[in-house]
Amino acid sequence: MIKKILVLLMMVTFMCLAQPVFAIDLQAAKDQGLVGEALTGYLQPVKAANPEVQALVDSINSQRKQQYKSIAQRNKTSLQAVEQLAGKKAMEKSKPGHFIKSGGSWVRK
Repeated sequence: MIKKILVLLMMVTFMCLAQPVFAIDLQAAKDQGLVGEALTGYLQPVKAANPEVQALVDSINSQRKQQYKSIAQRNKTSLQAVEQLAGKKAMEKSKPGHFIKSGGSWVRK
């Protein structure tokens, strides 16, 4: 029993340490107008990103791409089709005041 608890504790500790730590989270970055949703299904910096914002965008986009690939395989469709549908949905779900990339330009929703 103690061995199982120690293993579980070690796994939780490892998972916590393995996660990137950002001083800003996605919601705050969107609220501050630093990042927005694009039709590609991925986040993009609205302006030239500082390293912290770019790291956040890269991390989230990497996670999204893995999810999109899984969905595409499960539904026997292309990654591009999933990305486009996800981009459309993300833009629709964006809160008023957040940026979306429409027609190549950033606009506040």
